[in-house]
Amino acid sequence: MAVTDEAIEKIKGMIVSGALRPGDRLPKESLLADELGLSRNSLREAVRALSLIRILDVRQGDGTYVTSLDPQLLLEALSFVVDFHRDDTVLEFLAVRRILEPAATAMAAALIGAAELDALDAQLDALGAQPSVEALVAADLEFHRSIVRGSGNAVLCSLLDGLSGPTTRARVWRGLTQKDAVGRTLHEHRAILDALRDRDAEAARSWATVHIASVEQWLRSTL
Repeated sequence: MAVTDEAIEKIKGMIVSGALRPGDRLPKESLLADELGLSRNSLREAVRALSLIRILDVRQGDGTYVTSLDPQLLLEALSFVVDFHRDDTVLEFLAVRRILEPAATAMAAALIGAAELDALDAQLDALGAQPSVEALVAADLEFHRSIVRGSGNAVLCSLLDGLSGPTTRARVWRGLTQKDAVGRTLHEHRAILDALRDRDAEAARSWATVHIASVEQWLRSTL
């Protein structure tokens, strides 16, 4: 194992064991290096790597701290990595969305509040019957983000937020090239919202599946 990897594993072990907890300040570099049996250089490299993935927070002039370790913070790294996807993997990202998002939408049917449903309704009304493709895709992202947030599961919300980026261009492309893609999307959004208002988890799940699968099916046919 490379010395930097060993250093990362040792710091990780301290966090997992509870020796270091969220918000704790790490001991001084020289003391921690001695405690872990590491060189100061390898410790520095480990701290730099762990700060990039939001495990540690290096505060200039104040020291290094364990972050809150909240899922939303930690999954920012996923979003960064996902941005490097190849175009030929978009179908795989859509397939993952098709597995996770309907489940989140079904969960939201029981938990999302009336105020959030009213806000979704207002958002759809504001789009009108013939929005531009760009406006529709931006609204689509926010529509689904709001519903997944309504599921009450922060991990699921962060995962899906990170996975939505690669499919954005495909959705714009579909809107520009497929006949009535805009009208179909608006119809599916209304159907999802109606199911949520009815607190019908299975209908919400089904419409969310149809919504994502239609983009996936179109993309498969064009590749």
